[in-house]
Amino acid sequence: MRSQPPIRIGTRGSKLALAQSGMMQRRIAAALGAPGSPDEAAPLVVITTTGDRIQDRRLLEIGGKALFTKEIEEALLDGRIDAAIHSMKDVPAEMPPGLVIAAIPEREDPRDAFVSTRYASLADLPQGARLGTASLRRQAQALHVRPDLDVVMLRGNVDTRLRKLEEGEADAILLAASGLNRLGLGHVPKGFLDPVEAPPAPGQGALAIQTRAEDRDAPWVVALRCEATTLAVAAERGALTALEGSCRTAVGAFARLDGRRLVLVVEALTPDGARRFRREGEVDLGSDGEAAARDLGLRLGDAVRREGGDLLVLKD
Repeated sequence: MRSQPPIRIGTRGSKLALAQSGMMQRRIAAALGAPGSPDEAAPLVVITTTGDRIQDRRLLEIGGKALFTKEIEEALLDGRIDAAIHSMKDVPAEMPPGLVIAAIPEREDPRDAFVSTRYASLADLPQGARLGTASLRRQAQALHVRPDLDVVMLRGNVDTRLRKLEEGEADAILLAASGLNRLGLGHVPKGFLDPVEAPPAPGQGALAIQTRAEDRDAPWVVALRCEATTLAVAAERGALTALEGSCRTAVGAFARLDGRRLVLVVEALTPDGARRFRREGEVDLGSDGEAAARDLGLRLGDAVRREGGDLLVLKD
């Protein structure tokens, strides 16, 4: 396998994206038989996305979360790179023709982390406290339990948001625990949101290895796959597909495995958090576990969508 051409990996240039891609670069190089020379066997190609360039507005105002993947996917389709590493929660429900999510490695902590310099938890925040987030889901979930909070828009990479918190732009912020852990900042959170009570973004904590369809089962791709994470993400993204999830809908989903049984909770909230629509279910995975998991997600997501209807979509 070592004689094959290098696998060029497309990645965003943020500190977190580079940390995540670096982890996968080492795994890919090892699978190619070149663990001592990852930069030669699997060089990183940094690509700046529209989502990286525009930091002063919510994603829903500039085109949605696809803006974190579009330029990288174009490079993959054009043959300028051979694989892309994405945070799964940034990957839209539908793939461009010709591209696939070929592998999903082991998942990090999927929970949302509560970070504050003064307060211990969401419940501990004083009346009218400022909660910083650019996520419509986090906004709606927080307002559902604390309608008194003042949610302030806070975008940027992890370092930027932590700096804004230190500078007093918010009393607390919510971040993905997985990103903090991968950056060596696992000591920063004061606590974590319960992933059943406040389900994270579908796929949060997981990475997506995207390739062209013809490379789906290349040996180095197969070496990266984690079955348990793949099953959980299939269920959560099934719900995302059914709910037509985007940056204009507050959608959370969390799947957990108990042997060959998968339990899933799906919810969607009105943007102001006043109303929440939830479904929980489970399925025996059987011989085609990924299809069964996805079908459960589609079914629960569809039930939530039919109940919530137009209330779930943020209006202009």
